Amino acid sequence: MARSAFLEDTRSRDDIKHELDTLEIQLFRMQENIQKIARNAEVIGIDQTNHNEWVVIYAYRDENMCQLMLHNCSKPYKGDWQTAIQAEYKDNQSLHISDIKGMQNKGYGSVLMNHLKEEARKDNIPCITGDIAKRDFDHVERLKHFYSKHYFDVTIDHQTQSGEIVWNDV
Repeated sequence: MARSAFLEDTRSRDDIKHELDTLEIQLFRMQENIQKIARNAEVIGIDQTNHNEWVVIYAYRDENMCQLMLHNCSKPYKGDWQTAIQAEYKDNQSLHISDIKGMQNKGYGSVLMNHLKEEARKDNIPCITGDIAKRDFDHVERLKHFYSKHYFDVTIDHQTQSGEIVWNDV
């Protein structure tokens, strides 16, 4: 079966070489980026987006909040992140998402959301909540799609331009 998959590959030698060169650069940068990030933050994972980009996920946290950030390995780390999720610990039973910032339509939010769920599981926190505020209503359908895709219950009140999200680990 692997042999037939190999025979069906229609990429040219140049395309394959370019892909390997790009991967080599990303892996080199990943190593450098992890070393720099680890000086000030906790590196919690390495992941790949649905666009085949390698990313480093890292965290700042204390007893009140957890902030997960993501840096793409296609460029050097210079203290910046592409996307971040900030959540507050509530009564040891839930994490409340207070903000998600960063680049859109790159798969970064999905990578971070999956890691936030894993962090909640590690801390034995069974629930993640959040609010959809009036300022979010220019992109509320995109938010609803994003949270639904990640198995959140999404409630939207169009009249008051507000909503809430809830994820329970079952």
